[in-house]
Amino acid sequence: MNKQMNRIKEVLEEKGIKQTWLAEKLGKSFCIVNSYVCNRRQPSLEVLFEIAMILNVDPKDLIYNKQSI
Repeated sequence: MNKQMNRIKEVLEEKGIKQTWLAEKLGKSFCIVNSYVCNRRQPSLEVLFEIAMILNVDPKDLIYNKQSI
């Protein structure tokens, strides 16, 4: 089973940023952002790029490389 996962949680932890702050910046509810962070739900590419811009990281840093799993 090849489930796509993201690294939003790790990047937030590395930067010391709270999910509530990210939710506010994105204009999305905490529940939606939490579901992205916990990998229950994947953001669209558009949202992923927006998160990368807000966190000042390369969008590639927010997704797992298949070889690294």
